[in-house]
Amino acid sequence: MEINKDLMAASSTPIVLAILAEEDSYGYAIIKRVRELSGGRMEWTDGMLYPVLHRLERLGHVEARWEVAKSGRRRKYYRITSRGRAQLAEERRQWQAVDATLRGLWSAIPIPNPANHPAPAAPLPQGA
Repeated sequence: MEINKDLMAASSTPIVLAILAEEDSYGYAIIKRVRELSGGRMEWTDGMLYPVLHRLERLGHVEARWEVAKSGRRRKYYRITSRGRAQLAEERRQWQAVDATLRGLWSAIPIPNPANHPAPAAPLPQGA
């Protein structure tokens, strides 16, 4: 199953803030955590993640610091701020409202199962 890019973009802020609420992290580790949490259904790229991190940093929701890893490589670590925790709480309330709305709709509307509804047969050629 591929997740729609619009849905991935809309969910990126609460996902990043929630991951950073678990612990401070750096870009590649955040991408790996998203893949792990989604069971491989969400494949983020650097080009998607870093604009989100930079926006959250500008808004004061995360702070960044440079550290040198055991390998000697420098990594930029991000941590959630108190302002970011407040934003995460608001994001959570909003997503819970959206989730409750969709669950209510989906429980009332039968979703067709493609396995139970085979595709219509191709028309027979003329003269057959």
